[in-house]
Amino acid sequence: MTDRRRVTDGGSGMRVAVRATGDWEDDVDETEGIVIDWFTREGQSVQAGDTVCEIQVEKVSVDIHAPVAGTLDEIVVSEDDAFEIGDTLGWIRSE
Repeated sequence: MTDRRRVTDGGSGMRVAVRATGDWEDDVDETEGIVIDWFTREGQSVQAGDTVCEIQVEKVSVDIHAPVAGTLDEIVVSEDDAFEIGDTLGWIRSE
């Protein structure tokens, strides 16, 4: 995990960004997408690699996976809202 993906929030724990990134980025020309569905709600536990949400870029759906195990602390981009590739979609507080 890179330092770019980790952020501390005042010493109360480690929050890790759920970002709109992945191997699929090289296959798209658009820089924007839409969050289709969050499969996990704020406060729910996730395991590393769990699918937490689905996004759509150029009408192709992509699953976004939890980068770490923990609790979904905050949803930053809601369903049906747009984002730029690389944006933070949500935050997971690691275990």
